[in-house]
Amino acid sequence: MPILNVKIGTPRTPELSARITEMLLELTTRVLGKRRDLTAVVIDYVDPRDWFVAGQSLADLKLSSFYFDVKVVDETNTKAEKARYIAEAFEGFSALLGPLHHESYVHVEDVRAAAYGFGGKTQEFRHQHPGA
Repeated sequence: MPILNVKIGTPRTPELSARITEMLLELTTRVLGKRRDLTAVVIDYVDPRDWFVAGQSLADLKLSSFYFDVKVVDETNTKAEKARYIAEAFEGFSALLGPLHHESYVHVEDVRAAAYGFGGKTQEFRHQHPGA
């Protein structure tokens, strides 16, 4: 059910995409308790020469960076779970990408159940009609 929109400031490889996807699926399932079979990951690569922090490119800084947001239904995760998720995501990306710029971001976005869904049904509908 969650979708993760990921931006990576490093050169693209199919192997890296697979490793990022696996890391995020495992983390999202383990820490946030989301179903792996309903979790989507979309990865966009940004040339490090085009990713700037404080006016300096990642290429010039010889660093990588990432940003991703994950949408979850409001009130389905605690503050502690979200804090743990953000910390572990930073660690995971650091292990995969090498030296990271400190300004790398994770946004766990709490969305209303009546305004979020998949397969043409909102999460509120699924809550009100289990098994439908």
